[in-house]
Amino acid sequence: MTRTQVYLPPGHHRALRREARERGISLTELVRRLVADHVEARGGLPAVGKEAVLAFVALGHGGRADVSERHDEALDEALRAGAVR
Repeated sequence: MTRTQVYLPPGHHRALRREARERGISLTELVRRLVADHVEARGGLPAVGKEAVLAFVALGHGGRADVSERHDEALDEALRAGAVR
């Protein structure tokens, strides 16, 4: 995850804190969920192209011994790091 700082008007901040408290989650988690809902409503995140996935397979030894068990995490890590283009 990437840390992001957001400035909110006091009324919005209070309303979000109240809603988070009512849901039994942190303010941070509430904001994450609201952002995720917004992104999904606008069509979601762009799909990763076939070439990027196939390039990941061809990366060779990446230093991780558990790639076969945790391939989703390894792929996400490689895509975020820009190792796959």
